Amino acid sequence: MSSPVLVCALRGINAYEALAGALKGLTQCKERLSTSGSLPQAVMALTPEVTFRQAILFFTEADFVTDDGNILPLLSRNTDTTHSKSLCFSFSVDESWRCHAESLFTYLHTGAQVLCTVLLIKPGVWSQNLARILRNLHLEKFTVVGMKHLNLEPAIALGLLPSEVKQDPAVLEAHCTYLTSGTALVLCLQRPNAVKKLMDLLGPEDPKLAQALDPCLWRAQYGTNTVHNGFYSSKSYQMAVWDMKLFFPEGLCCAECQTLEEEEV
Repeated sequence: MSSPVLVCALRGINAYEALAGALKGLTQCKERLSTSGSLPQAVMALTPEVTFRQAILFFTEADFVTDDGNILPLLSRNTDTTHSKSLCFSFSVDESWRCHAESLFTYLHTGAQVLCTVLLIKPGVWSQNLARILRNLHLEKFTVVGMKHLNLEPAIALGLLPSEVKQDPAVLEAHCTYLTSGTALVLCLQRPNAVKKLMDLLGPEDPKLAQALDPCLWRAQYGTNTVHNGFYSSKSYQMAVWDMKLFFPEGLCCAECQTLEEEEV
């Protein structure tokens, strides 16, 4: 008999692995999701090559690229099948996508775009642990494309603090006093998915919480409390652009990095 099929093209970080995990979980708990004898079945593309071949069967360039550059195709079609099915494509991408139909295959092979982020190692931490920190960054596939040590001005220190800190004058003063108490080291780091990867390495702002989650997190190793927590890092790609313009207005030592030439999103 004929039943509708839902065709989706999905994007995300590590899209193939994430989608496969989600479908596996759906299969494992299908008894709780449905009481009928006919359960939805899902089929996904497993490689960029298969994704491309299947995607061009269902979508056009207009389907893939919207006005803001996001991939948002979603179609429902009829096909001859005995059960309802979902056909899923996955795309490993980062913040945005601009391409034409003829370059889709190349884009899928390119993978995640190399991005930059900013790591500020707070006073008293980098001078004693720099060699170890740089080695760990190398092991995590980061490339240092900018480095400088500086004494933070109070206004700059204030701009680095999250909004919840600024709501308490005493906490705000403690943070600002510490950040301006000595020399900080600022690094601009480059790798695919740089912003999230660095945040995952650092862990929560509270070193005690980081210690409880994983003693290997950097704030668990180098921090003592929410003020003396070792590091500041850009929280988003937009913030990374702002941080790079703030700390490296002269540019970066990497010809491939064009982030400072881009507009903030």
